Amino acid sequence: MTAAEESVVRPAVAADLDAVAEIYAHYVLHTVATFEESPPAVAAWDRRLDDLAARGLPFLVAEVSGEVVGYAYAAPWRPKPAYRHTVEDSVYLAPGRTGQGLGGALLRRLSAGCARAGVRQLIAVIADTGGDASVALHRRLGFTEAGRLTAVGYKHGRWIDTLLMQRTLGDPPDSGRHPDGGHR
Repeated sequence: MTAAEESVVRPAVAADLDAVAEIYAHYVLHTVATFEESPPAVAAWDRRLDDLAARGLPFLVAEVSGEVVGYAYAAPWRPKPAYRHTVEDSVYLAPGRTGQGLGGALLRRLSAGCARAGVRQLIAVIADTGGDASVALHRRLGFTEAGRLTAVGYKHGRWIDTLLMQRTLGDPPDSGRHPDGGHR
């Protein structure tokens, strides 16, 4: 049985945020997977959880044997109103928990939650670190490459590109358009 088969993916609650903050801090301090340079405090995670809940967007955790070992959430892509049906995903796993199917379990549930929330486009912004685990995960779950931004981040003494990937989830309920592009 894999870790993904033994895991529980569920909505995050405030009690999970210490673990979420610890997982993310590892990536902030030791990798270029995120362009943050200082780990956010648990209070910042609490505000994010509340904000996403108010927007009806999913924030999930993966738990194995009662321990939070990963998380995923969807946040607004851009603040302008016309982007309201487009979100950006974030998926992070505790060190030592990659390659066990947990990222896929989180991203599948996140995608389903986004579709229920009326999201049309799910965007992934992936730092080009030379490894392809995140790209492969997103590709397996139906994302396609949408572009590259060259040398847009500078962290740990190096310039980093980002790869943009995108997945269409469907028309939001209030779009007024059929999938073929015609009006209702």
